[in-house]
Amino acid sequence: MTEHVDVRSNGGTAKDRWAPGEQILWRYRDNASPHIHICRPVTVVQDTADLLAVWMAPGTECVKPVLSDGTSVHQEPLATRYTKPRTTTTSQWFGTGVLKLARPGDPWSVWLFWDRGWQFRNWYVNLEEPQVRWAGGVDSLDHFLDIAVGPDRRWQWLDEDEFAEARRVGLLDERTAKGVREAGNAAVRQIESWGAPFADGWENWRPESGWAVPALPDDWDRTPAHMTT
Repeated sequence: MTEHVDVRSNGGTAKDRWAPGEQILWRYRDNASPHIHICRPVTVVQDTADLLAVWMAPGTECVKPVLSDGTSVHQEPLATRYTKPRTTTTSQWFGTGVLKLARPGDPWSVWLFWDRGWQFRNWYVNLEEPQVRWAGGVDSLDHFLDIAVGPDRRWQWLDEDEFAEARRVGLLDERTAKGVREAGNAAVRQIESWGAPFADGWENWRPESGWAVPALPDDWDRTPAHMTT
């Protein structure tokens, strides 16, 4: 991976940018600890003052959380999903690939999904902390609540049950939960006004044919130096 100057937001100077085709890590911290529990190697599509766009290719080896006995998180009943001990495992992304878009300072990222044959399926708004950039990629913290947006521009809340359970078990305090809901409402206003990035034609984007699938590095969970000071 190419080394870059550490910065603390998506909006650094030109020297902090990644070039199209560079490979970085898109990571999320565990909500119950400072450790990384989701890591996805991605290829940079665009990195400007206004937007970071990355591509997660089919077949990418990713890190994901599982329960300590190996059970999938989403197979565990909601009442104990966030209280049973967890670990991480690796698995391949078997979907058709995901384009991820993040604007500087936004408490969400927007993901685009396609079905086979590049039939556009939907946008997915992942509510999360504003991303923090570091030399090898970007880090964030998932906030459970999400929004799906169809090609017809109709939208719906997703995972409200998980959001409520996370609040119940203390993974989100009331102040944070209020902020997440406010962020979601701001995202809804962006959807209803059909602002960026929804109106920017990303559903017609296609990856470069020569891009290799990024490898998962052995030190995928390393702590960026500027986060230890």
